[in-house]
Amino acid sequence: MASIRREFAIGMSAADAWEIFRDVGALHTRLVPGFVTDTKMDGDTRIVTFSNGSVVPERIVDLDDKRRRIAYSAKSERIEHHNATVEVVEGPETRIVWIADVLPNTITPYISSQMDLAVAAMQKALSRKS
Repeated sequence: MASIRREFAIGMSAADAWEIFRDVGALHTRLVPGFVTDTKMDGDTRIVTFSNGSVVPERIVDLDDKRRRIAYSAKSERIEHHNATVEVVEGPETRIVWIADVLPNTITPYISSQMDLAVAAMQKALSRKS
């Protein structure tokens, strides 16, 4: 199993960032507009439509306000296993820590490149909120 980690700083308070991240049904309008074009909630599952046309159901496993942490999982025809966590970490500068564990290992380069695009979209969206 491959583990992919992205960590980056953002220019807003952890409380303000968490308010955006915890709004799990608004990826396309608040967190990664352009990278995600639509998000619909169906119980504890968000149906995510990506800009490349992929539609992936992501089950929200945990939404922890105290730790500012989201855990979610996904499966698709190409992805056997995908479990991820996102944490908003308070400090001298607010940091985002996003870790995804995926199978098969051959999907790692694709997931890694998609995470890079998502990070760029997050940084752009969150910089507008400052």
